[in-house]
Amino acid sequence: MKMTQTSRLLKAVGIWLIILLMAIVNAGIRELLLVPVIGAELALPASGVLLTALILLIAWLSLPWLRPETSRASFAIGAVWFVLTLVFELLLGYFVSGKSWSEVLQVFDVTQGNLFALALVMTFAAPWLSAKIRRLF
Repeated sequence: MKMTQTSRLLKAVGIWLIILLMAIVNAGIRELLLVPVIGAELALPASGVLLTALILLIAWLSLPWLRPETSRASFAIGAVWFVLTLVFELLLGYFVSGKSWSEVLQVFDVTQGNLFALALVMTFAAPWLSAKIRRLF
C-alpha cells in the first residue's frame, strides 16, 4: 500500500523529533563526559562526528517505517529534516538563548571545530544515503 505524502510528512517530523532528542543527548555527553576528558577543543568536533553518525543511523533504522519509494521521496524527507533543524537551531539560539545573530551563526564556523554544518548536510542526505545502502530503489 502506498503511503500518502501527509502520512510520510508526519512520520518524518516524528523521526526528526528523535533526531532532535539525540542531538540534545549528544550535547550533554559532550559537556559532561568528553570535555572533562579530552577538552573542549577536541570534544566539539568529536561530538559533531558522533551526531552525524547518529543521524545516519536514525535515518537507516527509520526507513522501513518511512518507506520512501523514490530518490525524490527520500530527498523530500531530508529536506524536511534540514529545514526543521536549521529553523530550530537559529530560533533557539536567537530567541531562547538570547544570542546575537552573529553569535548564533558561529555554529557554522568549522574553523572553531564546530561540525554542525556537517551534521546539517547529513540531516539532508541521510534518508537518501540510507535508502541507497538498503537498496530500496
